[in-house]
Amino acid sequence: MKGVIFTEFVEMVENQFGIELADEVITSSDLASGGAYTSVGSYDHREMLNLVTNLSAKTNIPVPTLAQVFGGYLFERFTTLYPQFFADIDNALDLLACVDNYIHMEVRKLYTDAELPRVIYENTADGKMRLIYRSARPFADVAEGLIRGCIKHYNEPIEVARDESTPDGKNAVFILTRNAS
Repeated sequence: MKGVIFTEFVEMVENQFGIELADEVITSSDLASGGAYTSVGSYDHREMLNLVTNLSAKTNIPVPTLAQVFGGYLFERFTTLYPQFFADIDNALDLLACVDNYIHMEVRKLYTDAELPRVIYENTADGKMRLIYRSARPFADVAEGLIRGCIKHYNEPIEVARDESTPDGKNAVFILTRNAS
């Protein structure tokens, strides 16, 4: 898993919970890296699971909630770190439709060893968007946070329903419905 995800997580914890708690979470986690992350490095995804689990234990916030909050935070950071991905897109559904075929392809150019999830979209007959998330890692909650962060970023009246999730958090289907304004 790319280091930028880890550095952004640590930054989020520092900003929202304080530097002391971020240090506590890192030192209390069993991390092969020792918690010394660089944005261009690669790390075992289980370190992220340990970090989120320990943050949950220290804050009494459920792991799924923390993962979704992190996804929303991460989306906003991506708009700053990678503005080229957002330059010609002016709404959430268009951005979400191009995650797999454009954004992930561009990410692979930047990080050739990146192991990215699949995000497949389908437009349904009733005008909804169906996003299918498939990953080797249990981060469907982060994906939901990213989707919600995208919708918030574009300030659109879109409802998100999560359907057909597998218990391991590796697969989920999100149904996006644009609400009438």
